[in-house]
Amino acid sequence: MNLTTRTKIIVAGVAVAAAAGAGIGVATAGAGSNDDSEGPITGAELDQASAAALAETGEGEVTETEVGDEDSFYEVEVTLDDGSQVDVQLDRDFNVVDQMVDHEDDAGDTGD
Repeated sequence: MNLTTRTKIIVAGVAVAAAAGAGIGVATAGAGSNDDSEGPITGAELDQASAAALAETGEGEVTETEVGDEDSFYEVEVTLDDGSQVDVQLDRDFNVVDQMVDHEDDAGDTGD
């Protein structure tokens, strides 16, 4: 086998290894998430989550929801009457586990 053929075989082997490694990385990234990860809350769950969040804040309007949030099972964003926003974190049973004021700068980045 000449040097050119050997080089092509080595390059092909490295490409295959890199592709396999990328596949493992994608599989690992999804391994810890559930099927509902980071989608909006819908149906009866939306009604329950909204009621729990509004009971916690005492006022406002639900403006965004998420299932499978990184901080809790459900996240409900409530815009208060003064325009500020509060993220209410709920567990699977719609119990409040945390709430935090959602600060955004002019660029739309959160400054929590």
